[in-house]
Amino acid sequence: MDQRFLDSLSLHLGASVDGAQDISRTTTPGPGWQDESDDEIKLPRQRQRTFPYTQYLPYECETEEVRLRNLEEIIKRLYIAVEAGDFAPGALHWTRELRSWLQMKFDLPRHTRARLVKLFYNLALSRGLTLSVSERFASMFMLLTKRKHYLKPGNDLYLDWYPLYRELKIFILPQETGFINTTHVKRNVRTLTKMCTFCQLYTSPTEIPRMLEEFLPYYSLSHPEGAFIVVGLLNLLMPTTPPPPIFPDGQPDKYLPGLFHMWALGSRSRVFDVNFLDFLSRLARDSLPANHVNFGPYGIFTKEQSATIFTAVLRLLEIPVGQASSPYSPIVDINAGLAATLDKDPKKHPVAHHIARWVVMSLSPHSLHKGGSVLESLEALIQAVETFFHPSNNGNWTKTLSQLAYYLSDFFVMRWNREQSGEMDIPEDRLLTPALKRRFVLALRDAVFMGIYSKSGTAMNFAMQSLQSLAFLEPDLIIPGSLQRIYPAMQGLVEVHRTTSSLRALQVLASIIVRHRGYRVHTTTLLSLALPGIDANDLDKTLQTLAFIQSVAYNVPFHDLSHTSENSEVPEGKLALEWIQKQVEALEAGDLDAFAQYTTNTQNEDADLLKSSTYGFNEFISSFLDRVFTLLENLPDASRVRSGSPEEAIINTLPSTFLPLLAALSPSLYDLALDKIANFVGNHVIHQARDAMAFICDALCKVNPEKALKRLLPLLISGIKAEIEENGAASTRHSGADVLPRDRALVWFVTILSMCVVHVGSALLVYTPELLDITDFMQKRCKGIPAVHVSNLIHHLLLSLTLTYTNDFALDELSEDGIGVETWGKIVEPQNLNIKWHVPTEEEVRLAATIFKTLSKNALERLDQLISDEFGSKRDGVGKDWSDDVSRNLVLVRLLLSGIASLVDISGGIAVDRDNLRSGPSADGDEQSLSLEDEEDLADCDNNQHQSFTYPTGYFFQDTSHEIYTLIHDLRRQIGEALHRVHDFLLETQRDDIACFNALYTAYRSWFVDVGIERSAQVVERILRLFESDIHLFKISGLRKVYPRPLLLRRANLYHLQRLRSNAGPRKRTSLDELLLLDLAESAVSSYTEIRRHAQSAAESACKVIIGARPLVIPKLIDAFEDATKTNNHGRMKGAMYSLLLGSLSKTIGRDWRFAPRVIKAFIAASAADKLSVQKLAMGATFQVIDYGRPLEQMVLLDEQVIEAIAPSEDVRDLIIRRKKRVVARSQEIEKKKAELVTELVDVAKGSHWKIANRTVTVILGMGMRFDTLAEKSMVELMTTGSVDTHPMLRGLYCSGLIALFCLIDLRSACMHRYQNFLLDNYNFPLQRELLVDTADSKWTEAFLQGFYQEPTSFYVDFDHIGWLAWGKKMTVFEANPTQKREWDAVETNARGHIGRLIDRAWFHALCEYMKQEPREGIADRFRMASPILLQFIFELVREGTTILTFHDIHAEALELFGDGSDKNQHRATAEIFGALLNSTRECSDNEKEQIWDLILPVITRIFDDGLNPDNLSYWVAFIHASLQGKDLRRSWPIVQYLASFRLDLGSNAAFKESSKIQLLQQCINDAGWHFRLHQPIWDDFIQHLDHPYKGVREAIGQTLACISRTRYHESFFSVNDFLQVQRDYSSVGMPPYHSENNLADVFPRILSQLQGWRGVPGQQNISSYTSASKTVLLWLESTLSSHECTQLAPLFSRPFINEILHMIDVREDPELISLAYNVFRHLPDIPHPIGQDDAFIDGLIQTGSNAGSWHQRLRVLLNIGVVYFRRLFLLSPEQRRSLFSCVSSMLGDSQLEVRIGAAATLSGMIRCSSAPFRDRIVPLLKKRFVNLLLKNPLSREILAQPGSSQQKPTINRHAAVLGLNALVQAFPYVSPPPLWLPEILTILALRAASDPGMVGESVKACLSDFKKTRQDTWHIDVKAFTSDQLEDLEGVLWKSYFA
Repeated sequence: MDQRFLDSLSLHLGASVDGAQDISRTTTPGPGWQDESDDEIKLPRQRQRTFPYTQYLPYECETEEVRLRNLEEIIKRLYIAVEAGDFAPGALHWTRELRSWLQMKFDLPRHTRARLVKLFYNLALSRGLTLSVSERFASMFMLLTKRKHYLKPGNDLYLDWYPLYRELKIFILPQETGFINTTHVKRNVRTLTKMCTFCQLYTSPTEIPRMLEEFLPYYSLSHPEGAFIVVGLLNLLMPTTPPPPIFPDGQPDKYLPGLFHMWALGSRSRVFDVNFLDFLSRLARDSLPANHVNFGPYGIFTKEQSATIFTAVLRLLEIPVGQASSPYSPIVDINAGLAATLDKDPKKHPVAHHIARWVVMSLSPHSLHKGGSVLESLEALIQAVETFFHPSNNGNWTKTLSQLAYYLSDFFVMRWNREQSGEMDIPEDRLLTPALKRRFVLALRDAVFMGIYSKSGTAMNFAMQSLQSLAFLEPDLIIPGSLQRIYPAMQGLVEVHRTTSSLRALQVLASIIVRHRGYRVHTTTLLSLALPGIDANDLDKTLQTLAFIQSVAYNVPFHDLSHTSENSEVPEGKLALEWIQKQVEALEAGDLDAFAQYTTNTQNEDADLLKSSTYGFNEFISSFLDRVFTLLENLPDASRVRSGSPEEAIINTLPSTFLPLLAALSPSLYDLALDKIANFVGNHVIHQARDAMAFICDALCKVNPEKALKRLLPLLISGIKAEIEENGAASTRHSGADVLPRDRALVWFVTILSMCVVHVGSALLVYTPELLDITDFMQKRCKGIPAVHVSNLIHHLLLSLTLTYTNDFALDELSEDGIGVETWGKIVEPQNLNIKWHVPTEEEVRLAATIFKTLSKNALERLDQLISDEFGSKRDGVGKDWSDDVSRNLVLVRLLLSGIASLVDISGGIAVDRDNLRSGPSADGDEQSLSLEDEEDLADCDNNQHQSFTYPTGYFFQDTSHEIYTLIHDLRRQIGEALHRVHDFLLETQRDDIACFNALYTAYRSWFVDVGIERSAQVVERILRLFESDIHLFKISGLRKVYPRPLLLRRANLYHLQRLRSNAGPRKRTSLDELLLLDLAESAVSSYTEIRRHAQSAAESACKVIIGARPLVIPKLIDAFEDATKTNNHGRMKGAMYSLLLGSLSKTIGRDWRFAPRVIKAFIAASAADKLSVQKLAMGATFQVIDYGRPLEQMVLLDEQVIEAIAPSEDVRDLIIRRKKRVVARSQEIEKKKAELVTELVDVAKGSHWKIANRTVTVILGMGMRFDTLAEKSMVELMTTGSVDTHPMLRGLYCSGLIALFCLIDLRSACMHRYQNFLLDNYNFPLQRELLVDTADSKWTEAFLQGFYQEPTSFYVDFDHIGWLAWGKKMTVFEANPTQKREWDAVETNARGHIGRLIDRAWFHALCEYMKQEPREGIADRFRMASPILLQFIFELVREGTTILTFHDIHAEALELFGDGSDKNQHRATAEIFGALLNSTRECSDNEKEQIWDLILPVITRIFDDGLNPDNLSYWVAFIHASLQGKDLRRSWPIVQYLASFRLDLGSNAAFKESSKIQLLQQCINDAGWHFRLHQPIWDDFIQHLDHPYKGVREAIGQTLACISRTRYHESFFSVNDFLQVQRDYSSVGMPPYHSENNLADVFPRILSQLQGWRGVPGQQNISSYTSASKTVLLWLESTLSSHECTQLAPLFSRPFINEILHMIDVREDPELISLAYNVFRHLPDIPHPIGQDDAFIDGLIQTGSNAGSWHQRLRVLLNIGVVYFRRLFLLSPEQRRSLFSCVSSMLGDSQLEVRIGAAATLSGMIRCSSAPFRDRIVPLLKKRFVNLLLKNPLSREILAQPGSSQQKPTINRHAAVLGLNALVQAFPYVSPPPLWLPEILTILALRAASDPGMVGESVKACLSDFKKTRQDTWHIDVKAFTSDQLEDLEGVLWKSYFA
């Protein structure tokens, strides 16, 4: 085993129990960590809980001691299970228990947590565990480390990264293991990458150098996959916490330059950018608190690094610029290959999140004043992309940009809050300051204000959240601007969508507005303005309005305080009205200073204003209710329940608005509301709004039960009586789901009444007689649908009486002095609340019991009557009365059971009689050992399993002898028996009565699950969802639970419910349970679909709560399944298959081999059923069945020390030994059963129909192969003969099975035949050697490469990455002349012998025939890797002489197979066979190799010379790829040599022949990478013949040249340290890449001059020479520029190069050349030049733009200037900026109109994306320049006289000036209000140039109308920027009169 791995184990386990470290100093944590006192270390958490959960419950809770005792018990059991090897179900069960312990919000002591984290980390990664089990352990590991504050890295915990890396390696570096390894149970790679993100924090930073040593040698761009893998690994595994100062090697500045260099190597790759940004942003976050890491204006980075990162950010936003394509090249990222598995999920880790984290964590006061700092760059970045936030600028960048704004503001708020609260401990000089905060908010403000009106929903959501964060940081900067936008929108002056956006903005701002002086006075006005939003015609707006009112109601008490104001002589409300009017006028005038006047008010004045403003509440409430009533009257009919329609959303939102609103009302306002609502209920019946109305009444009653019930109950009760007695409502039944018109009023009253009595507490007791009376009355009189509503009412009544719940909804606890101004927006401390609970009293419980007793007695009597004989006559199947009656009583019974759920004892109540515990199928002793049951299924004592731990929940019956207790439990038993009787009766006589069955099974379900808590209604989930949606608005990053009081109370209530739910665990089963369970099992396979489905879901629920239910029902289901397959009853077959295999029973079956074999056989039999739905189900179940065959855990490698750390204090060795014996015996039995089953199934597979054979074989393959025994003889024979089966599908299956078997044999031999070696990764490959690298030898790399010039060598280097970037200490090589052979032991030899005996010439002949068949439809026609893999193994057998087949036979068959080679299928098959032959030569002697080459080479050379055609070329390219990829090219030397000897033959006119050979050569070079050394002659030959006449050949030449130049590059530093050192010494961003041996610099000038020569010679002949050569060069450039090594060419981008390309674009007669050249030209600005190396390129662009002769060329250069300016915004030097600006602005005066217009567009774009300081300098200069130009060239007579001659100088100058000014206007399209200098420009244009003839005048008009068009939305604001004179001047030009 790897020595390093062992060392690391000892290092990481060195921590002794109490957390004291006894390891070397280097692993102790860095500074700032040792300040913990002893008390702190003992704390269970780093940070105390915000909400004291248990303190508020209305009953005595368990003590801390009890909790910890339970925890110890759980850990002890876990320890026993793990030690005994009982992982599933044992360890998993206790993991589940631990999870539920944690979910109870108990505090896990820190040292225990640390040990558990280590344990689960170890378990999740331990080899040999079943996959599903290790997944569950991994998820527990992630749960324990979910929050960072649980454990401190270092003090509490360090984890070793190496095991995790070892697992990842299997996926990403499979070549390390050296064989095709299919038997390795691969884990889920997503789980591993997720674990990395959790483990990263706890990796010691001192490991960084070791990681770099380990990873970097894999980095290679010769095969880019290597580079992607390294980058992915660094991002996933490398820790970013700063190492202690005494450990200099791990400090960021040591390795960052190297990383930046690696980043630059992979340019044009999005994956690289994302990964590096993710890593660097984490580094910035973690280094922020570390004192010893240097920190400055750029955070911990340098100026160059910061500029590089910002440039990458600009790329990542993928903003479209000019005509440039994306800055990324898709071709690069395609090569990521296996590294794609390392990417994080972009939905969970959006790139905007990394960018924002990097920026915010690098901010500090240092960056306030330094030019180019992070803050300044952020401002520049937002400035550059600001116009893309505008709603009308919509595209695929919208989401990323809005996310960016959101994450920036969110991170800033989080950091600000945590710094303020001291939670983030950061050195003084790095703390955020108010000045910094202000600048940050200003930078984002405009972008966010534009974003809130976005057209995309997601973007708008993000913008709203950003708005909330910014307002939280700087209310005074955000709220005035928001109100300025909101007021006009709410007054309906602008578009509708702005109103909706404004309402949403108000929701997020409400809590901030009501807390700030001055702003809060606006609350009432805003509320009244929002009222019109409640509108039945626009439901979306209604929703937003309700949500806004809700968010105000949670913050503001609706109390009219105006009468408490001191200055009483002012009439109420007037003061505020006048003040608000002034404010709004100031806003409309855009005068935000006048608006901010409120700051001068004194506290008292402000309070007076506020009090005065509350006068409006009265009117608000009254009109609000009126609007809601109107809304309800106009609601459309809700067609179906839960359709997700907007109407339904309204009905669900109303209660969540009304509850806080009604709770916030003052008593007088409450009376008003009660009165209005009661009147409405009494006088209207609106059928479709009954639910909504009921919810509103529910809210009324909850807030003040006494008042509300007094007013509503009499009204409702009299209404109900009147309806029934006078209108005959509910007197008959009817079919259909609609309520009859005559019953509607009754249903309205009953529904409202039943919601009035829910959760209102003791106030109900007063009305006991009335309620009992009315329920009794309705029970007797109602039929049809209303009857169900009556049962519902009773259910609610019971819940209200028997449950414990909070009934307190007030905003603030009542104090003596009442409610005043200070209650507005008051924040309640979660630590000191007083909560009013309703706890059931004796009286209430008695009442409930009485109701339960009388009604259930009645119902049971009625049911017994109905199923007795005398009712037989009524069931004639026509009158549905009978079935109605039955189902109605069943519904009542069900609701009664749920209603009293909380009074039922959680143990099920009735004493469980021990004797019938095992009355299931009694199993004999030996059978018993087969079952591997779920812990919760088995209550046997030696396993000492018990029901989950229970905690106090305030259960009413403390003593179980209480009479009511006995009564309730007796009744429950009677109900259960009655249900069973009804079931039997229905089965006998009414098999098809679906309605009755459905009612019956929902009653069954309630009987089983509603114990202790009403589980069938999923109360907890519903309440949790509602709670989460309500707290959403109040969440603020970095602060905890700043919720209004009502929400904190709901949290307490929810906690109580969660306790109840956790108690309702599985309970023991009674004989009655068994009867009912068997009933369900019977109906689960009913022939009626509906009945079946209901029974299945009820059975699923029941199995979860009854211990031992599953083994009870399984036999019954299996019988039904077997029976159905015999009788071919499809319905029953589906029922059985679904119940057994697709529900929770399937796990039990898999563990219990009494059942599994029968299920599997029945499943296979069902495969033959000829019905689509059955086949679909079977498809879904296949994986489950295959899973049954997986081998059990034979041996699991665990780290003993980690497990011992959780060992209990008592001695549990006996228990462990006993348990272990049972586990071992059990697994041996099961394996025996499996082997028997396989033998049986092999016989089934042999003779049966292909459908059945197909399923059987899929099952056998997983079950029949084992490491120790390989496979049965019969099975081996089946697969070998099957591999040439006539049925193609079966053939594929058998072949894959055979390959798997071969791989297993190979694996077993490589592990020296021991499973343990397999788990330890101890492989022995006879050919593999490790060579030490001699780093002292400066010629080492050269000598290494020299070896690739010829074939003879002593070792092969199969891995391309070795030594590409830096040499590791060792390299892995393979012997060229094998001395050792593989060793096979008896088992392996035996299996190989079985296969060999069946493989003869006939077998091979058959296989060849199948290989050359046409591919079937839907299967791609290509070289299939599966055939060569199988053949390769077969050929190895042939070579060992195990088979009857001989090499001679193969030779003959292969030649016969190829035949004359006329058919493409012959080519494909031959290529596959040759591929296999070549791959099987790894262990051959020279003699055998020669034999093979003698067969292959002549055929191949013949084909390559003459036999290739477009049909078969792809097969041979794939053949080259298969024989060279990942292998040393010297292994296939004859082919390589043959291909490399190719030279162009100009005499030949067979273009395809030439080009196809070049393609093969290119594939060869590409696969051999930088090891290919025979390139020079090829290169020279191609360079000579760039002007080849044939297109196909030219393309191939271009591609191959690019390929050669790409693969020449390698860095080969002596060691990783050497690499890092060189990069560090060069600069902070490392060396610029691709500058070592660049022979392009010599070649290219020669090519350019040659092209110029050809271009210069006139005459048609040479033109073609010029165009041909140009195309070749362009193809080469195109290929290189869109690849990662594009910066190779960067030094060549100079004036001559640009000119040459522009000339090519101008060759009019050749469109192909033009498009190629244009493409290449477009790529140029996207090339990421290293910092400071772009001078030649930019100069070239400027010179061409200024001096090129052809205007087309000048115009094209403009496009590139714009793109370069944007892409390199952060990298251009000030001089370069200035020269680009002057170049573009001088091009405005170009003689060609098109160039002038292009220059204007480019100029405005450049101004738009420049940073503010630069923009402020340049705009005045340009403005002055253009205005002067206009004035100096006045409109003269001559111009007017000859309007045609547009070429005169004055006209051109005037046009230049107009375009220049236009560009300035266009640069600020959305700035509102417009900049101060802008109106002046528009008036100058209008007055001075609008009347010019021709293009000048047109340009002016276009400019002015564009200006108006982009300002349509904001015109009401923008118009204020103009004086009236200016507007008059514009009138004439801009706004034409209608008749003009």
